[in-house]
Amino acid sequence: MTLTEIRTLFEYDEWATERTLESVSNLSDGKYHDDLKSSHGGIHGTLVHVYSAGMTWLQRWKGSSPSTSVNVQEIPNLESLKAHWKEYRISLNSYLRSLTEGGLHAALSYTDTKGNKHGEPLYQQMQQVINHASYHRGQIVTMLRQLGGKPQATDLILFFRTRQG
Repeated sequence: MTLTEIRTLFEYDEWATERTLESVSNLSDGKYHDDLKSSHGGIHGTLVHVYSAGMTWLQRWKGSSPSTSVNVQEIPNLESLKAHWKEYRISLNSYLRSLTEGGLHAALSYTDTKGNKHGEPLYQQMQQVINHASYHRGQIVTMLRQLGGKPQATDLILFFRTRQG
């Protein structure tokens, strides 16, 4: 994994997240907050979970290990979530610009929210963030369809095609 490749994956993640946020923006507030009995309730809970996971990993990469996650009470609505996500992206992109090839491949130690210590190479942790977000975006597609919404495609190959044109 190279710096160029990891940065491209995070560009993809930002693109896919923006498309997902656009798709859910068309829902009524009630539908957006519906508890659909998914792993994080519904669309809002799932999006907050994805945001929280990204923030937690970024804080780890910057040297601290948060012991708690962000919860839906801290981010009560879609507009608040979009504002938080914008701040996260600014901080993440700054961090990505500061990375070196050596840093990307070095083991980075952290403590998870349950108190367990870990230390995988940074690039593996970063791949986890991308994979985790993609998984949950897939759940959101299903929830959107259940609510009568229209999700936008977020396939990686589509991202590559849009960058070519």
